[in-house]
Amino acid sequence: MPWFLLVIAGLFEVGWAVGLKYTQGFTRLWPTVGTVGAMAVSIGLLGWAIRTLPVGTAYAVWTGIGAVGTVLLGIVLFGEPATAARLACAALILAGIVGLKLTA
Repeated sequence: MPWFLLVIAGLFEVGWAVGLKYTQGFTRLWPTVGTVGAMAVSIGLLGWAIRTLPVGTAYAVWTGIGAVGTVLLGIVLFGEPATAARLACAALILAGIVGLKLTA
């Protein structure tokens, strides 16, 4: 169950990271409310997961999910470049996440 919570926390991290773009510097009310809500859920679930998971592993996996998810959504939603180097670096982060899960 803690790994499931950690993955959901990571997905909410992607949500708030992408949501920051839509807040336009926290000047738009509803995107700001959604972003702050996603932040709270993400941190809350991370806190719940680290009650039983090693904190270093959990934090690295959480930020890794956030980083890879944000890179991919940046490409899809905002037309950011999908160069081979960017995708390879995202794949390396993903490999690190899997490695940490397998060794925890």
